[in-house]
Amino acid sequence: MTQVQRERKSRRAGGRDARKALRAAPLADNVRPIRPGLEGGNFKPLDDASLQKIHQAVLKILAEIGLADAPESGIEIMTAAGATLGDDGRLRFSAALVEDTLAKANRDFTLFGQVEKHDIRPGGNRVHYGTAGAAVHLVDVENRAYRESNLQDIYDAGRIVETLDNVHFFQRPMVARDMEDPADLDLNTVYAAVSGTRKHIGTSFTTAENAQKSIEMLQMIAGGEDQWRARPFVSNTNCFVVPPLKFATESCEVMEVCIRGGMPVLLLSAGQAGATAPAAIAGTVTQATAECIAGLIYVNAIKPGHPAIFGTWPFVSDLRTGAMSGGSGEQALLSAACAQMHHFYGLPGGSAAGMADAKLPDPQSGYEKGITNVMAGLSGLNMVYESVGMHGSLLGFCMESLIIDNDMIGQCLRCVRGIEVTDESISVETMRQVCLEGPGHYLGHAQTLELMQTEYVYPALGDRTSPKEWEELGKPDLIRKAIEEKRRILGNLFPDHISEDLDRQIRANFDIKLPRASMRKA
Repeated sequence: MTQVQRERKSRRAGGRDARKALRAAPLADNVRPIRPGLEGGNFKPLDDASLQKIHQAVLKILAEIGLADAPESGIEIMTAAGATLGDDGRLRFSAALVEDTLAKANRDFTLFGQVEKHDIRPGGNRVHYGTAGAAVHLVDVENRAYRESNLQDIYDAGRIVETLDNVHFFQRPMVARDMEDPADLDLNTVYAAVSGTRKHIGTSFTTAENAQKSIEMLQMIAGGEDQWRARPFVSNTNCFVVPPLKFATESCEVMEVCIRGGMPVLLLSAGQAGATAPAAIAGTVTQATAECIAGLIYVNAIKPGHPAIFGTWPFVSDLRTGAMSGGSGEQALLSAACAQMHHFYGLPGGSAAGMADAKLPDPQSGYEKGITNVMAGLSGLNMVYESVGMHGSLLGFCMESLIIDNDMIGQCLRCVRGIEVTDESISVETMRQVCLEGPGHYLGHAQTLELMQTEYVYPALGDRTSPKEWEELGKPDLIRKAIEEKRRILGNLFPDHISEDLDRQIRANFDIKLPRASMRKA
């Protein structure tokens, strides 16, 4: 090797070492290229005239059709606030009542984590991605099979989410099928989730009694009722309606308990286009919006200004079969349009994306999740639920996909952030230095080194090597890398934010089924 070749190789190696050192250095949150709460809102499938048309239709639906099947307590609460109960048993809501509710609705609240760094402030165009769902299976990637999900799986999923920077909250993604008693299911789901991660938790309850019991446990974890009410770190995902346009009686009773117990609520309307909502996408958006406005009236009639996420969460059907089509382009448009309705009313809102119809992490899963998640983010959807780990049209949850999808969400967030145009970023002076004074390329330039970590996002697992390097590295496979990362996390991370002493106290007062031994390293 000549001296010139040695010098060139040394310069290349030195530049690579410098770049690696920069990538390894921790960044302050305010200069990271992606972070929770980046602002979207540039993608708008509905124009202003369409938004107004949907709003006027919502007012008409609420005033003329109304909603059926409210519980007696709900009828009393909402008629006292100005709703009218018809002879047909349906509650109807005037435009004046809608406007009064929108005026008092809370637009600026925090969804707390168990530690401050995980607090989320929905609203505006701020975007956050997280888990959700009620999958009844865990995807076994290695055996290409599905098995029933259990309580340990919920705890394990929480532990993995605790390590993922781009997954901002943890709503229960699976049903613990080993919990046969609904009371055991509700209580233990909450405990497994709050033990697994310090991020904000979302969960549901089957009965009002179960909700009350879980709130009592959460008060113990928080350090007392006052501490819980000051920073409620769990919210209630509440399917308060049975589309089309009927209240879900038991869920409404749960919601009343949660509101009085200081727990934020997600008002979730989950109609399915072509089945329980109109096949027309605009009609589905309209029905979901009307249902959530009715829910907002309910919430604010109980407690004005109570934290509530406007959860227009409609799904799409494959009209050939009636099956759900969570990874479709229509679903992406639907979720983005729902985000626009949240912005129209100025309300913190949430909807779903990333609900792959693919059964395993594969190319179909990649394009379905990528399209739906990036469009949700670009629309400025505040809370993107079910965005990671979901397969089989919400029937399966996959730990390996959870890890892979963290990379994917990173790229979605980079798209949400967009391009900042300043005199400095236009780079005229940099071009002058490189072209007139420098080596004729930007490698090693001060601007390049400065922006490596603040302008660009790098995948944790995704492969960007050349084919030659890939072969030299043993042809690494994304799925295998995700399996190894899952094993590493679950073999080493055992969160201790709930101390052993507190855990013993909770187990003395509540029937906790998650074995203590599974929460500690062997």
